[in-house]
Amino acid sequence: MLEEIIGKVLLALHNIALVGCAAAPFYNRNLVLNRGQYGPKLSYELDKVVEDTLQGNAPYCIFFIVTLFVTGFGMPLNYYLFHGEVKIVHSIAMISGIVKILFVIGMLVIMINIFSKINPKLKELFDGFKPSEKPNEQKEKEFFSLRAKRRKLCEICLVFSIIVLVLSAFLTFKI
Repeated sequence: MLEEIIGKVLLALHNIALVGCAAAPFYNRNLVLNRGQYGPKLSYELDKVVEDTLQGNAPYCIFFIVTLFVTGFGMPLNYYLFHGEVKIVHSIAMISGIVKILFVIGMLVIMINIFSKINPKLKELFDGFKPSEKPNEQKEKEFFSLRAKRRKLCEICLVFSIIVLVLSAFLTFKI
């Protein structure tokens, strides 16, 4: 019974992390698309809200991906601890699990790129803008170019997260 309780708690946390991994890029994408209606000219107050929101989501994304990994590996480990052997699963479940891990790693690579390279550069550029001054055209162009790159990476991350969600359904195939 303890094994089952631990398994269900891990599964619940895993599902919450899956939803978080899909929700973050989905809502970020919507925010960016709505901001895009105003064109590639800096609107300090609007762009400050967008940057604060997008960059403020980084810790949540990291938390969700770490939770996904820990719970994803915790479930088979839970079985192993109670039975002393690795659970034999259907080949469809095994392939789905491997592909799922690869896409989660892909999401992690994208997030590392965004959080360690793109976001710091965007923050640095934005900190150079002032609410009452016309922005330097070259810096403004670079700012929106980096934003477009981040948007594209977030869209890829959204597709990866949807694939991860779909693959999760195939993990339950029985032998």
